[in-house]
Amino acid sequence: MRILLAGASGFLGTRLADRFSADGHQVTRLVRRPARDPRERRWDPSAGQLDPATVAESDAVVNLAGAGVGDKRWNDDYRRLIRSSRVDSSSTLAIAVAALPAADRPKVLLNSSAVGWYGNTGDRVVEEDAPAGEGFLADVCRVWEAATRPAEDAGVRVVRLRTGLPLHRDGGLLKPQLLPFKLGIAGRLGSGRQWLPWISMVDWLDAVRFLLDRDDIAGPVNVVGPNPVTNAEFTRELARQLHRPAIIPIPALALKVALGGFAHEALTSTRVHPEVLTRAGYHYHHPDLPSALHAALTD
Repeated sequence: MRILLAGASGFLGTRLADRFSADGHQVTRLVRRPARDPRERRWDPSAGQLDPATVAESDAVVNLAGAGVGDKRWNDDYRRLIRSSRVDSSSTLAIAVAALPAADRPKVLLNSSAVGWYGNTGDRVVEEDAPAGEGFLADVCRVWEAATRPAEDAGVRVVRLRTGLPLHRDGGLLKPQLLPFKLGIAGRLGSGRQWLPWISMVDWLDAVRFLLDRDDIAGPVNVVGPNPVTNAEFTRELARQLHRPAIIPIPALALKVALGGFAHEALTSTRVHPEVLTRAGYHYHHPDLPSALHAALTD
């Protein structure tokens, strides 16, 4: 397939681009700077600018663009960037897809979203049919997903990837925790009772490839592992695999001082089940946290 990929330079995007290429797909990357490679195309999502021909030459569009929610301490400016970087990219792509003649449109748009859609669910299990929750990230996810509507209204299959916490030592949830754990100065966050919707990197990549090919799946899909754990359980298992103690809990107040507005989200409990993937017969390589963490630390 000819795949147009936005967000190709990010933690997930670089790995997905490599996997698509290894599978024999032709990947074209959208970049904000001048294109330096035949497989790059320039766009400006903040201005809604994208050459329609770039979209017309693609069989599928995958959008992972968005500022990292854990990359910086949150303030009002960074909150606006988190929101605009997601909504602008999704809207620009969806409008470009919808504006093409039906014969020239890509067959599918896989658009990133997040389990933040559900807000704080406590101990309650939620599936894809659950309504949006409350809080900043839930509000972002609501407008983020709505921005894909023009493509959906034009008859294009749209899959909204409600991604959890992909595990890999080089980024995401895991990377910033490794040094404190190795030094023996880590522990659970707050009460430790909040649920973490993790997924192994291998399964995240394979689930996206699975959804690319499944013409019968559209709408929101929880891209998470089948067995979420609490933060306390995650902490114990990571410490076990690193052969280090994890006995120093990090109080909620300390998180608020260190992380600002992101602290609230870091303490949010989201107990998510991948109902769509499970029902569709997706087979997990790492269905449990021990095997997923082992792969994340060694692959």
